[in-house]
Amino acid sequence: MRVAVLGSGSRGNAVLLASGATALLIDAGFGARTLERRARAVGIDLAELSGIILTHEHGDHARGAARLAQRVGCAVHGSPGTLAALAGELDGVECHPLLSHTAASFGPLSVEVCRTSHDAAESLAVAATETATGRRVAIAYDLGRPTQQVRYLLRGANCLVLEANHDDMLLRTGPYPAAVRERIAGPGGHLSNREAAELAAELCHPGLRTVVLAHLSDRCNRAELAVEAVRGSLAQRGFRGSVVAALQDEPLPMLELATEQYALEGLD
Repeated sequence: MRVAVLGSGSRGNAVLLASGATALLIDAGFGARTLERRARAVGIDLAELSGIILTHEHGDHARGAARLAQRVGCAVHGSPGTLAALAGELDGVECHPLLSHTAASFGPLSVEVCRTSHDAAESLAVAATETATGRRVAIAYDLGRPTQQVRYLLRGANCLVLEANHDDMLLRTGPYPAAVRERIAGPGGHLSNREAAELAAELCHPGLRTVVLAHLSDRCNRAELAVEAVRGSLAQRGFRGSVVAALQDEPLPMLELATEQYALEGLD
């Protein structure tokens, strides 16, 4: 099983999962050509894409979904609320609903989802398990509060892609109006570095080898602050893997969830 974060931040998000000949794109928050180019950079041809899964309808997660689905001839999957919110944009695209607590099969991958707390129609966290090996990737961003459902879905991940959107102090002293700051820090907004660190520590287990911090704010966070907070919290749980911040404008190298090696060497 392989994982590549093609880009993550305030201006676009996309995570690529691959197992054998199956490739899934979790979110398509960039233009179709940008997604194809970034996928090629990590060794995946999106012409063979098996499907696009959308966590929610906001443009930084769904912008390129319709165009890419039409270009490569794949279906778009999402919650009923997300698909309804994007009905106009997805006109003519094959769409399939994903329901919480119901696994969907994509070749060798079993995908589960659950609702998240975010100001969207029906946003989702996503976990994919390679059925032959049990290797598991979990993705949760745009996550105002980590509910018990989210905690349950993210358990047992070997690779965790987790939101660390803002630093509390930088948000308070940043350029946003008070109403925007309240929305970002509120239950329908985004996780802070501190909250991400607490959640990562709670989810830590012996099989967790890589944590990728996602959706970092351009204005209210810095990669080194996010990594330091989460790495420090995990260290207290005996974590010896890698913590790395996703990049906005280029993909991270492909991560291979092999039996002995999960870490992103040289990046943390």
